[in-house]
Amino acid sequence: MATTITLESLTKRFDGAPGGGAKGGGTVAVDNVSLTIDAGELFFLLGPSGCGKTTLLRMVAGFIDPTSGRILFDTGAGVRDVTHLPPNKRNTGMVFQSYALWPHMTVAANVAFGLTIRRVPAEEKQRRVREALAAVQMEQYADRRPNQLSGGQLQRVALARALVVRPDVLLLDEPLSNLDAKLRNELRSEIRRICKQAGGGPDGAGGGRGITAIYVTHDQKEALSMADRVAIVNRGRIEQLGPPGELYRRPRTRFVAEFLGETNILPGTLLERGGAAGPGLALVRTAAGEFVSAVLSPDLAPQTTGVTVSIRPEAWRLDGSAGRNTLPGRVVESTYLGETEQLVVELPGGAKVKVAHLNPGAAARTGEAVTVSAAPADVVVLPT
Repeated sequence: MATTITLESLTKRFDGAPGGGAKGGGTVAVDNVSLTIDAGELFFLLGPSGCGKTTLLRMVAGFIDPTSGRILFDTGAGVRDVTHLPPNKRNTGMVFQSYALWPHMTVAANVAFGLTIRRVPAEEKQRRVREALAAVQMEQYADRRPNQLSGGQLQRVALARALVVRPDVLLLDEPLSNLDAKLRNELRSEIRRICKQAGGGPDGAGGGRGITAIYVTHDQKEALSMADRVAIVNRGRIEQLGPPGELYRRPRTRFVAEFLGETNILPGTLLERGGAAGPGLALVRTAAGEFVSAVLSPDLAPQTTGVTVSIRPEAWRLDGSAGRNTLPGRVVESTYLGETEQLVVELPGGAKVKVAHLNPGAAARTGEAVTVSAAPADVVVLPT
């Protein structure tokens, strides 16, 4: 049965070096994080370098001891407090970005290493190694050595080595960061498939139990394309947590809107909720004009609150239609890419926004007058 992971007020503070650093000493790398990772979930920790995501992962693995808080594993046979257990007592599998394979061993011997330490009988060990290599489609390379494999093959072997011990939890620390873009794209769906099948789940979009996995990355595309849920980490805290589509379309802060993809930011004032805007909608005034929004926090109060409007480049339409959220503009920059055209459009008041025009008939000309519009569902109102 897959494992549920619970983090309770988890904090890690690194003390300052004696005689140096800030007075009062130290850095809070993880700041009072509480969350539950469901059994069989492929859960992503996403954030910029230095935000605390790797420290959080290493505390779950047992490589770093928390300053305070608890880490609980529930395998279905009871809840275990693993907060201060050493890594070898937690039954976790770790996949590193550097592969960490023994260069003098064959692929099969590398995969079998954890079973050898656990004194698994030879016949069972051989069977489990074959199964693990088959799961990552590397069985035909069992007798090769790491220096005879490509980067993608090495990462598959590292994944097989982590899975062969049948861990309760699989931990992945930026496993694709050393690979080229094409190979990263190929392995994304493959890693998701392996995680979902490893614990008995079907090959698909998270409908089965699978193995519980925590995946650390700074790559937004990896998180959006692979995760069941994503935690956006910023300065040691979880800025927002939810499914990829929800985070992308309904960010709650400017940091999430700007970090998860590309967006246009317009400062504004919240004029009213409901009323002339319509039920469930809000009216916001910006320097470029007024916008009607269907996505905003219930805590924002009209007239008293300065707000930020976020509209993603692909949400704009060059349709020339009249109606809500339709503004005149002028093209000040155009980059034609075939399937898309990236425009910079100057709106009334001098605001410049990026517009992604899908399947353009021809490249727009600099100086050309255009009309842009955005649906209320694509206009996100955020606290300033």
